[in-house]
Amino acid sequence: MTPSTDPAGATCPGGRLSQPTLVTPHGQRVIDIDNYIPYFLAAVNNALSRGASSRYLTDFGVGVTEWRVLSWLATEPGIPASRICDVIALDKAAVSRSVSKLADMGLLNTQASPTDPRRKALSLNDDGYALHDRVMATALDREAALIDGVDPEDLEAFLRVMRVLRRNVERL
Repeated sequence: MTPSTDPAGATCPGGRLSQPTLVTPHGQRVIDIDNYIPYFLAAVNNALSRGASSRYLTDFGVGVTEWRVLSWLATEPGIPASRICDVIALDKAAVSRSVSKLADMGLLNTQASPTDPRRKALSLNDDGYALHDRVMATALDREAALIDGVDPEDLEAFLRVMRVLRRNVERL
């Protein structure tokens, strides 16, 4: 017997119409992945990241984390690694490994802070920008394939919701 829709909580936070849980035939309340938002966010992100990492490693010699760092350094040159962690929500170790790899590949310029020599301002050099531009073309092609068939109004509504979720996640 399959779990049934959770009858509890007719009034959901935020005015939700769907319930994020099911009740099993034994009365156990469990997550309903068809209606649990964190599942969809994680599943889509994990699948996109795996595919991007494989593609970017094969085509460009960098993984998705290095791409995220490259992308942000192109957006905000001269920032420290800690800023990258904050903006793109990556942990310090992952950013540190990516910065080291990009530096080893000869793609970065670094400048020590005058007040703290351990803190470095990072920016892309010409080779870094060239790689950024090549990966970005592939990333944008992948995004276009991902949203293919989505009504533009639905996409705008999705983006509005995702912006709210991004702000809300800071409070969790």
